[in-house]
Amino acid sequence: MNVKINWDGLGILTSVACAIHCGLLPILLPALSLFGVNIIHNSFFEWGMIVLAFCVGSYSLFHGYIKHHHSYRPATIFFIGFLFLLGKQFFTEIEFLFLVIAVALIISAHFMNYRLCVRSKCSSPHHKH
Repeated sequence: MNVKINWDGLGILTSVACAIHCGLLPILLPALSLFGVNIIHNSFFEWGMIVLAFCVGSYSLFHGYIKHHHSYRPATIFFIGFLFLLGKQFFTEIEFLFLVIAVALIISAHFMNYRLCVRSKCSSPHHKH
């Protein structure tokens, strides 16, 4: 069985997971601490999510660019978003603003990459990779 991964979909999923972690979990912190769970401001977890987002996004956008559409726009938007994602780690007083901008740009980049790939017919079942 040949499984095809939608890397843009995975990139969007990791971005949303990051947003949920950073944006919603602080609201749930009191309940989580009752159970001894501490993934809020856990550096290992946060940097792991950032590395995952970078790896998935880079692979997806590089593949789309090389194999299908040859447009720099999705990668440019992704890397600007990624800079905001990194920035939220260092500018903690405005981390939520940086997070919102980062997630919006990264999801937009994946969506644009996906649309450009579809237009180039890379999603066709007859297309060879």
